[in-house]
Amino acid sequence: MTTAELYQIYLAHPSVQTDTRKLKQGDIFFALKGDNFNGNAFAQSALDAGASYAVIDEAAYVTGDRTLLVDDVLSALQQLALHHRRQFSIPFIAITGSNGKTTTKELVHAVLSTTYRTYTTEGNLNNHIGIPLTLLKVRPDAQMAVIEMGANHQKEIEGYCKYTEPTHGLITNLGKAHLEGFGGVEGVRKGKGELFDWLRAHEATAFVMWDDEYLRRMSQGIETVIRYGTKEGDIVGEAIASGSTGTEAFLHVKLNRGADTGIIHTQLVGDYNLPNVLAAVAVGKCFGVNEQLIRSAIEAYAPENSRSQLVEKDGNHIVLDAYNANPSSMRAAIENFARLPARQKVLMLGAMAELGKESLDEHRGIVALIGQYPWKAVVLVGGDFAKIEHPYIQLENSLAARDWLKQQGFLDTHLLVKGSRSMQMEKVLQG
Repeated sequence: MTTAELYQIYLAHPSVQTDTRKLKQGDIFFALKGDNFNGNAFAQSALDAGASYAVIDEAAYVTGDRTLLVDDVLSALQQLALHHRRQFSIPFIAITGSNGKTTTKELVHAVLSTTYRTYTTEGNLNNHIGIPLTLLKVRPDAQMAVIEMGANHQKEIEGYCKYTEPTHGLITNLGKAHLEGFGGVEGVRKGKGELFDWLRAHEATAFVMWDDEYLRRMSQGIETVIRYGTKEGDIVGEAIASGSTGTEAFLHVKLNRGADTGIIHTQLVGDYNLPNVLAAVAVGKCFGVNEQLIRSAIEAYAPENSRSQLVEKDGNHIVLDAYNANPSSMRAAIENFARLPARQKVLMLGAMAELGKESLDEHRGIVALIGQYPWKAVVLVGGDFAKIEHPYIQLENSLAARDWLKQQGFLDTHLLVKGSRSMQMEKVLQG
């Protein structure tokens, strides 16, 4: 079964699924393999459940004309996505970075969707499986596509670019994320920089946070560079106080150059989201989106899934930023929370994951940062926080932290809840 032959089948059945639990009538089922499962074994059950075809890579599982045998299912999926992508001559905007890439992707999508038929990554399906699935969901009416790329080791972004073929790209930042897989900060920079390498080699366009000296250097040689930042750039803006809005936790943005939108009152918590907003403005301006539509789209975007959310619960104000954490994002969240004008502030922080040999030192660094500010209480949860000395409350997991919070009877208190995905810190607010 060649890619061209498979694409003709896809055109007749343009919906792809890799999980039989999510299968819909008429889907093409791709029987992927994992460490603990063989998707080929589920091919017949997928067909019985209504799949139009099942793509497999083991001849023993061929059961008829609706089982399509390929050399490797994952490679077939990726090559099918590339073949589909090449049917379009529209902008494909790739977004990666250590922190903020999902929020930036959502903001960019919101801005572009005011003017163009725009397709984007759903949730955080940003890996070697999610990206091909995203590409295959781009319909013929598409005018724009925004693709999020996540990575935890080198050469990953390079691989994604080969079947996404982005025309534009954006690296949000280069922080201390996935240090174990990347082999340290320099490995992070090299890995994320693979997007700029692609753009440079293909005479494409980069949106660059010009405050970041390293990103400036990395962008050298790229055909077209659109700059945004707080000091220099095509789009320049700053975070300002909320004034009389009564929403001091939210980010409010004033643009000083490149766009005249008036003050943008976002529903995002934290000044660390300023570059994400400026990136969305820069992309919108690049593609001719009306400035007032840019503003209204950003203001209407409400974060979910525990990303930079402000939650009002039991008479308290909770900054829920628990989707993920690394040393860079944790520091930014703590420092922003410390600046918040509030009388009583509580930290509830889950441990950080995937930091390798640097993990204990990075957790010690967070403890040292916490010690620079006054808090009503500090609760540290699980992981390597339990392996270092500190003067704060140490709990085993997020459920124990939930029980602790219930017992405190806080009122009119501000809380920051943050931690790596594995810590599931959002459970602190359950019940």
